[in-house]
Amino acid sequence: MRSSRRQFLGQAAAVTGAFLALRTSVIARGWHRRRHPDFGYGDLRSDPNGLLDLPSGFEYRVFSKVGQTMDDGFRVPGAHDGMGAFPGPRGTTILVRNHELLASASELGAFGSDNALVERLPSGSLYDDGRGKHPGLGGTTTLVYDTHQRKLIRHFLSLAGTERNCAGGPTPWGSWITCEETVITPDDKHSRIHGFNFEVPATSQPRLARPVPLEAMGRFNHEAIAVDPKLGCVYQTEDQHESLLYRFLPEVRGKLQAGGRLQALALIDRPSCDTRNWSETTVAVGQEHRVHWIDLDDVLSPQEDLRYRGFAAGAARFARGEGLWQGQDGLYVSCTSGGPARRGQIWRYRADADGRGGSLELFVEPNDPGVLDHPDNLTAAPNGHLIVCEDGEKDQFLVGVTPEGKLYPFARNAMNSTEFAGAAFSPDGSTLFVNLQGLGLTLAITGPWKDS
Repeated sequence: MRSSRRQFLGQAAAVTGAFLALRTSVIARGWHRRRHPDFGYGDLRSDPNGLLDLPSGFEYRVFSKVGQTMDDGFRVPGAHDGMGAFPGPRGTTILVRNHELLASASELGAFGSDNALVERLPSGSLYDDGRGKHPGLGGTTTLVYDTHQRKLIRHFLSLAGTERNCAGGPTPWGSWITCEETVITPDDKHSRIHGFNFEVPATSQPRLARPVPLEAMGRFNHEAIAVDPKLGCVYQTEDQHESLLYRFLPEVRGKLQAGGRLQALALIDRPSCDTRNWSETTVAVGQEHRVHWIDLDDVLSPQEDLRYRGFAAGAARFARGEGLWQGQDGLYVSCTSGGPARRGQIWRYRADADGRGGSLELFVEPNDPGVLDHPDNLTAAPNGHLIVCEDGEKDQFLVGVTPEGKLYPFARNAMNSTEFAGAAFSPDGSTLFVNLQGLGLTLAITGPWKDS
């Protein structure tokens, strides 16, 4: 058996008493990593193929690999990252998948190692042509998957010419917002400015989205988005050590290209609060803080200083905001390097009915890499648990989080230390899709999702 940083897996719990508003963070040491508490899905079983350890009753299938030729003749790009799942025709699932690639990574791009296939693109479909020599290699691919027959129907390129598309999020109107995690400016390899979100329709037929940057949503190191279905606003995270939590208020609901206002979250009683808890505990686990949203100006940020100006104006500071998921009981936000150990935090934001403010709570902060190590993308399972992708050191896990804040391992990358990314459930709840980024693989995991 391969040695693991989790020879002993602690049980991190944030236990809420029936009449208590304050949750206490609990770390109960002594659980071997192959033993489990009375929640979750049970012991992880060693995969005979050495790829993915899962609980009994669960199995996986690899159905997409970097370098494969897609239905449109392009190659499956590498660096799979964020991903969204949408209902497709005849019960299929449409997946829109990000690729966190820069123009310099031509050996992993959709156009082949010499970019010869770029000539197949229709005119106007490439956001940045790299001055004719170094086209942007990020963007998205779309996959159509049959969850009943458990097979890939087709896959194709759906956004081209962007850079380092990291995460994003689905919209209620049937599109994927893909986010650039870079603020590259024009140079000898780039003809366009970067640092924007782009909208990609979720379609089952091969189609390239128009590469229109959603400038009003701000220019920064974007990570993920989540749409509040009641309020129509779009929350955004920023992958920086001194990031803000943003929301975008569109002028026209569901029409992000029509413009709108960009705001940042601030604690009412603690302006410019540093929530990272690095040098001192400024925010305790379970503590709720009333918040409001402050307007931001100059959102194209030519000096790449939006987060600094927002903090100076009273916005709260976070430690590398990454995954976002709008659940029924609030918005969940993962901060990859939050906490005194800098191993990660998960926050929960609950908006007021009128949308003017709400409350922010530090939901999970175990400060133990044996429990949670740098949480990144996250999603919700059919039973209401969160499934969190790790991007930490050594062994990488998918970590489950119960509604009470208790953590347990769900899956382990048994092959190497590459991160999990893009966790998303099929609309029928039968299948968890996830990427192993460094391996360039997309997997479908099935099993008794509601039996826990």
